[in-house]
Amino acid sequence: MGVTIKEVAQHAGVSIATVSRILNDRPGFKPATKQKVLEAIDELGYRPNALARGLVNKRTKTIGVIFPTVSSMFSAEILRGVEEAVHAAGWSAIVCNTDSSTEKTLQYLELLIEKRVEGILFVSDLFTAQYEECIHQASVPAVLVSTISYSGLPYVKVDDRMAAFSATDYLIKQGHRKICIVNGGKEDAIAGIPRMEGYKQAFRHHGLAFEPEWLIYSGDFSFQSGRSVYEQVINSGTTAVFACSDELAAGILSEAHRHSVAVPEELSVMGYDNLLIAEMAIPPLTTVSQPLFEMGKKAVGMLFQVMDGSTCVPNCVMPHQIISRESVLRLIT
Repeated sequence: MGVTIKEVAQHAGVSIATVSRILNDRPGFKPATKQKVLEAIDELGYRPNALARGLVNKRTKTIGVIFPTVSSMFSAEILRGVEEAVHAAGWSAIVCNTDSSTEKTLQYLELLIEKRVEGILFVSDLFTAQYEECIHQASVPAVLVSTISYSGLPYVKVDDRMAAFSATDYLIKQGHRKICIVNGGKEDAIAGIPRMEGYKQAFRHHGLAFEPEWLIYSGDFSFQSGRSVYEQVINSGTTAVFACSDELAAGILSEAHRHSVAVPEELSVMGYDNLLIAEMAIPPLTTVSQPLFEMGKKAVGMLFQVMDGSTCVPNCVMPHQIISRESVLRLIT
């Protein structure tokens, strides 16, 4: 059984309340009392040793990571990279799930600041002026992952416009001329708009035209949304669909199977992200690969640079690539 706060108090000759105030950096004790408590913590090996030392050197060796959702495979892969880098450095991470709620995001930012995190990673959600002001006032370093800021905060992400261009270009080079796109929100400046622009650019590049009904918005990038837009995809009269996430693509594959539509013989399906679900899909999904694990690791390294005082941490645009599997039919030889 570990050492208790009561034993620390007895060893230092103070009350439990005094030990609690010192551990939480609250007022109401003398410097000499604080020193006695810290010494007792060290001597007894009380579990919050690192925190106690942090009160002396003003370091908590903790960062906060804010996700719009932690349940998606996309978030899980980024988090895996973040945790590997954080733990390798002997640090800890507090992970927050906001459900894309402004209120929850602001609450979590305030909580992380109260917990005295030394840096924040903000992942895959719109970084608003409110969030920036909150971080700026607290003077907490921050790095953005799979999103951008127009105020100069460093970010790590893939070039979504070019990645969507590559995906659409790939389908065109396989002989497809009627290609619909299933995207997230029409006003989504992070991924939705750039990916739609990349899709359109590929058509212009090849001197091809697209029809308005080929532009399909699903609201988000989830599996269920992919299922919900399946009828629109089929009714668009296209031979291929570029789904702007693997989860969307998986939803479309699921509905195609339910309706006995053969993939890729009757409908070619392309995804985006290269999540584990892309390999698990039947048939295995051709997709655009984002190096999400590496992005998580890279973001931690950039955050450490900012925390160490670097005022010039360059943005990092990670490479993407096409992963060719079995869900796209080649129409030309």
